[in-house]
Amino acid sequence: MDKLRNYDVSFSGLKNGKHEFKYEIDKEFFQLFDTEQEFTNPRIAVDVLLDKHTTFLEFEIKIHGLVELVCDITNDNFDHPIENQIRVLVKFGEEYDDSEEDVITIPATDHAFNIAQLIYENVMLSIPMKKISPNVSDEDLEILEKFSPKESEEEEEHKGDPRWDALKKLKDKN
Repeated sequence: MDKLRNYDVSFSGLKNGKHEFKYEIDKEFFQLFDTEQEFTNPRIAVDVLLDKHTTFLEFEIKIHGLVELVCDITNDNFDHPIENQIRVLVKFGEEYDDSEEDVITIPATDHAFNIAQLIYENVMLSIPMKKISPNVSDEDLEILEKFSPKESEEEEEHKGDPRWDALKKLKDKN
């Protein structure tokens, strides 16, 4: 937990206005979280822009770098570039609340805000669902398409649920 403190942005001594912070993220950062990643060997730069106002803070977090993924088709490792950006408004209140999507409330007595979770989420959202290496040949893709399961014509024609079809008939009569 102490290593997460490296990602505390102390705002209490800062003047109102814009402030920049930079972080280099590698596998040690992701080991701080108890989840398994779908990538290895992350080499990520994080640029944080804090715009401090009297009653709230605006964070803009940009990530860019490379992660190593395993191709879903060939099982080969390949470097995948990632780039993402999020904006978060941090306001002051009585207790911590992150129930709103882009607004986080922190206690008014706090003097720093930890951005580790935001960085982690930003990276995880940048990982594609389908991991296809740029080295996959057109021949491999054609073979994959050839042996992929196809929907039969009967399934395509009768996609509706018979129970709903009966209800639709009742609706049409009225």
